[in-house]
Amino acid sequence: MTHAQFPNLLKPLDLGFTTLRNRVLMGSMHTGLEDRAGDYDKLAAYFGERAEGGVGLIVTGGIAPNLVGWLAPFGGKLSWPWEVSRHKKVTRAVHQHGGKICMQILHAGRYGYHPFSVAPSKIKAPISKFTPRALSAGGVEAQIKAFVRAAAYARDAGYDGVEVMGSEGYLINQFLCARTNQRTDEWGGSAENRMRFPVEIVRRMREKVGKDFIIIYRLSMLDLVDNAQSWDEIVTLAQKIEAAGATLINTGIGWHEARIPTIVTSVPRGAFTFVTAKMKASVKIPLITTNRINMPAVAEQILARGEADMVSMARPLLADSAWVRKAESGRVDEINTCIACNQACLDHVFENRRASCLVNPRACHETELVIKPTGNKQKMAVIGAGPAGLAAATTLAERGHEVHLFDAAPEIGGQFNMAKIIPGKEEFHETIRYFKRKLETTGVHVTLGQRVDVDALKGQGFAQVIVATGITPRTPKIDGADRSNVYSYLDVLLHQKPVGKRVAIIGAGGIGFDVAEFLVHQGESPSLDPTQWLKEWGVDQTLTARGGVDGVRPHPEAPARQVYLIQRTPGAPGKRLNKTSGWVHRATLKMKQVQMIGGAEYHRIDDQGLHVTIDGQPKTLEVDHVILCAGQEPNRGLYDACVAAGLPVHKIGGCDVASELDAKRAIDQGTRLAAAL
Repeated sequence: MTHAQFPNLLKPLDLGFTTLRNRVLMGSMHTGLEDRAGDYDKLAAYFGERAEGGVGLIVTGGIAPNLVGWLAPFGGKLSWPWEVSRHKKVTRAVHQHGGKICMQILHAGRYGYHPFSVAPSKIKAPISKFTPRALSAGGVEAQIKAFVRAAAYARDAGYDGVEVMGSEGYLINQFLCARTNQRTDEWGGSAENRMRFPVEIVRRMREKVGKDFIIIYRLSMLDLVDNAQSWDEIVTLAQKIEAAGATLINTGIGWHEARIPTIVTSVPRGAFTFVTAKMKASVKIPLITTNRINMPAVAEQILARGEADMVSMARPLLADSAWVRKAESGRVDEINTCIACNQACLDHVFENRRASCLVNPRACHETELVIKPTGNKQKMAVIGAGPAGLAAATTLAERGHEVHLFDAAPEIGGQFNMAKIIPGKEEFHETIRYFKRKLETTGVHVTLGQRVDVDALKGQGFAQVIVATGITPRTPKIDGADRSNVYSYLDVLLHQKPVGKRVAIIGAGGIGFDVAEFLVHQGESPSLDPTQWLKEWGVDQTLTARGGVDGVRPHPEAPARQVYLIQRTPGAPGKRLNKTSGWVHRATLKMKQVQMIGGAEYHRIDDQGLHVTIDGQPKTLEVDHVILCAGQEPNRGLYDACVAAGLPVHKIGGCDVASELDAKRAIDQGTRLAAAL
């Protein structure tokens, strides 16, 4: 049944000397576990669980081929024979479950966040404070030898192959583009000379490791920066890489310094597969496509259209290690879908923290957050069916407890029911769908549309009561805040109250940005239409512009409303948004002509509008409505009543901490509490 449903996705891929069991590649995702020898048991458990889940081929996070190639000091590296043994733990764990795994060799080049970084030319990257040293001709040769040596050690460690990281703006990519390669020797100048570096790496690597070893080359097919490669150069490089001995070519999209988003949740599913599809006619070896592919139907359609031979997914396999097995067995509705929020994966990595996953806090914590069957089945009550309550209820039930979940709302989801209607956050529908199905499969007793008080909880024999009643919006002390044209964000997002054409939003945290995005869009979200989205961000879909962006301007649709987004804190709003996605939200609102104002003092709201002082100057914003997004307070009424009544009670989620609506903390807290009870 299911192979008929996903015949292309689940079809084996014959590479000649070996066969992959399906067309799913777990793409490279740095976790932080690669960087410490003491964490390799945890890394092995992480990859082993994904291999057990049915992934066809796994690629590790980036491993540097030498010290100067480090992403950061003391990062993952394979350049000495004594470093091989730790990797054997990883390969054994994957092979134990019938999987195959490649080690990614990543040389950071000028992206290295340390003083030893090297590059083709002495040009500082905008995302690092260190200026790299320009490599001498001998230094270039040393880097090639380091790549080849790392591949040989990877083979010794039991890896089935390697991936050569040639995209995303790292060292190899830096050699390929005139913007970062100003050399005049045999490694620079002409396009042919700039290509010599990756071609020599692959050619010498193939000679070293033999014919029966996978070499994936990660090719930057769309640089998304100016003064980059032309499409003809990229095609020529692909053909040279194929001739040099690569087994597979993987697609790389964008440099880390590019100002076009490539993987955040507002990027449409499969938005960049068109570049892999265009490359298909130019090479014979299998091509892998990537970026924002998160569900089996999406992957199947891409493969069925002939746009690629394999699909790469990294974060979706953090979200659900059994993704492939669920697709095979017809349980797609049980997949815990990646929502591309970046909050626990990439944000953690860029903060030098271990990666995890907002919707799956067990990711990268498999040996520590273990969901064990209970030896003491008890009757449990969970009040609140938002992210925290859903995580707690389903985890408790998964362990074997009898769980009763209550919520006053008519549907589950809590704050996610607001998030899902924000343009670019439609993926939150998937999380609600996942939890709804998990409530069914784990046998949770669900009561909706009924407010529960402490009297209703007494005498029912609940061994534990978990209160996840969320938050109450805070109303700031502003004269006129009680007027009929002043709404809370709940009024706008949850209750869909009509909003005029001129709006002031008080509070520029994550909620304020969400409300602004909701109000400036009209019609269908561009996140649901790849063609419109690429046009809006200024990506050349014909691939005639260098890097896909040279001379191409964004073409956003006109905003639906005039919006002011205001905060008391001095400085530009949005600085406290998430590290890897905050800039996207700021850029989106800028394109929609939202006026973002910091350092405002609020005076009053009246018939004229909102009266404020900005930079010492009084000003009246003539608006139809004022939306309050000025924070929230924990809703602890029920919790306090339970404490007073002597019930065994716990508080989680916004009921515990309400400083910001934090689904990552809520799901993690609910899961960990339920695992411990």
